[in-house]
Amino acid sequence: MSEGQRLNEADFPAVFRSADAASLSGQRRHMWGTKWRLVLAILAAVCAVSSKDAAVAVVLLAFLATVYLEVWMLAERPERAWYDGRALAESAKTLSWRYAVAGEPFPAALPADAADRRFHERLEVLLREAPVDSIVPVGSMAATPAMGELRRSSFAVRKQAYLTERIADQQQWYGTKAAMNIALARRWRIGLIVVEGLGVLAAVLRLMEVIDFDLPGVLAAVLGAGAAWFAVRQYESLGRAYTFAATELSIVHQRLSATHEESDWTQEVADAEEAISREHTMWRASRGAV
Repeated sequence: MSEGQRLNEADFPAVFRSADAASLSGQRRHMWGTKWRLVLAILAAVCAVSSKDAAVAVVLLAFLATVYLEVWMLAERPERAWYDGRALAESAKTLSWRYAVAGEPFPAALPADAADRRFHERLEVLLREAPVDSIVPVGSMAATPAMGELRRSSFAVRKQAYLTERIADQQQWYGTKAAMNIALARRWRIGLIVVEGLGVLAAVLRLMEVIDFDLPGVLAAVLGAGAAWFAVRQYESLGRAYTFAATELSIVHQRLSATHEESDWTQEVADAEEAISREHTMWRASRGAV
């Protein structure tokens, strides 16, 4: 592998790509179901203010659709595919990086056959522990040629590849996600406050008999749906977690940059991967998935 070549996701074992695809599919389906349940709740509240038969029929259909979505999500449980797939994908990725850059438990002094066998055994353990009822991992468990090529490279090439393509890349990802989630949390907070203010105004107008329909009830439904979506997305907690992860990776990057001996490198890579794994464990715990 040349010094400028990247080790991207296509260079990881097929098990990673399979688990990653299952996780992304589960996330999309979970968010889709949650979003439409909330939209239908608002639709029912809007139509409930009218006594017309058509409006009452829409309310009935909205509640029937909500029940259908609830049963579908209970049966399918797409959130499990999301969480479990992400756990398997991230575990496969961290194991692949440890192997490719000669981190513990795959030191550079370990013979190639022994390293390949150990990688296969560790990945096999991950597959056995994968929840088979929410994700079916498929694909090869062998280290890819690109991983092997990077592993056979010099210490300097492996170090640069790991610092650039793993640590700096993850640090940038966390930093970008942290800024995005913090901004979204602020916007949603402001939006919810606006809806609350409109609710107060609508209640006053209703008491003064300026309006004669249940606008406060509609706004209450909008506020409830907005608050529920805000809670599901967890913008504030994710913003804090990603900020912490980006900061910790800055420290990790400094420590790795200061490592100049192969004997120290093996453990430093292991410590770096543990730091990355801690953030994911915290994410899963915040979702109630641990």
